[in-house]
Amino acid sequence: MLTRIKNLWAGDVPLKQAFWDYAVIYGLLLNLIADFVFYALLVNDGSTALVVLAFALPIPYNVLVAVAVWRSAGRYPGPKTWAEWARVGTVIWMVVLTVA
Repeated sequence: MLTRIKNLWAGDVPLKQAFWDYAVIYGLLLNLIADFVFYALLVNDGSTALVVLAFALPIPYNVLVAVAVWRSAGRYPGPKTWAEWARVGTVIWMVVLTVA
């Protein structure tokens, strides 16, 4: 598990996998679960500390994935246009998931 995170952080994961698997699929799932917990705590008058924790929980993952895609895009052997779109798309996606 730790090796996988190190490889992801270093950009050693193929761009397709970093973008589609880690950013789009896993990012969406993690953020949806965190949002559900956040809103459940908010509606049920959960403690402020738990509400803040539930909101902030996916932020480290979002940063990890944004860096991973950015670095993987730098090693992408295909058209540079796809690498740049992956970079821009991931940054926008992570910001939207974090604040939504």
